[in-house]
Amino acid sequence: MRVLVIEDEQKIAAALKRGLELKGYAVDAVHDADTGLSHALDADYDIILLDRMLPGSMDGVELARRARAGGQSAPIIMLTARGSVSDKVEGLAGGADDYLVKPFSFDELVARIQALLRRPPLVSTEALTCQDLSLNPSTFVVARAGQTIDLSQKEFALLEYLMRNQGRVVSKDTIIAHVWDGDSLILPNTVEVYVGYLRAKIDKPFKKALLKTKRGFGYILG
Repeated sequence: MRVLVIEDEQKIAAALKRGLELKGYAVDAVHDADTGLSHALDADYDIILLDRMLPGSMDGVELARRARAGGQSAPIIMLTARGSVSDKVEGLAGGADDYLVKPFSFDELVARIQALLRRPPLVSTEALTCQDLSLNPSTFVVARAGQTIDLSQKEFALLEYLMRNQGRVVSKDTIIAHVWDGDSLILPNTVEVYVGYLRAKIDKPFKKALLKTKRGFGYILG
């Protein structure tokens, strides 16, 4: 699971990053609003920890609003020293899912993260398409050029992740974090094997390859 920490107090950000990494999360930490928004619009994050008061062109509430408007659906926990009811209401109305007042217990933060991650994700059930390839996440039907393609559960999950990120290069580590939920026993070679399985089914029987390797970086669909 990937966590984005947007916190201008670098000691706090470093402590959160270190603590969450010890819990098995992959963590990126940034320290201003504009860099934070740029990162927040990356659909790869599973949860965002957002300080309310930030340097830059906006505060945390406005950042949350813009991230939601830009399509970011990951849960947001707003971290702030401002704990009045009106502050909480404004933060939640701006797009935050939870609101934690500083100073807070790290164990409580982890518990709130876990509670939010247990919620079913808000995933569109509309069919995904990439040129003549289609995948329906509600019926689990995959087809290319009108031909139905049978995939295993893990092949389907891998293809769905690639289709939701089509046009972007995704690394093996990122795929492991999202398709295998960061299972530490899964090796990068496992990703290569499953990419090979997918290619044999969605590309090999057809004239044009959709799934490409960017050597040294990862894979891209499209």
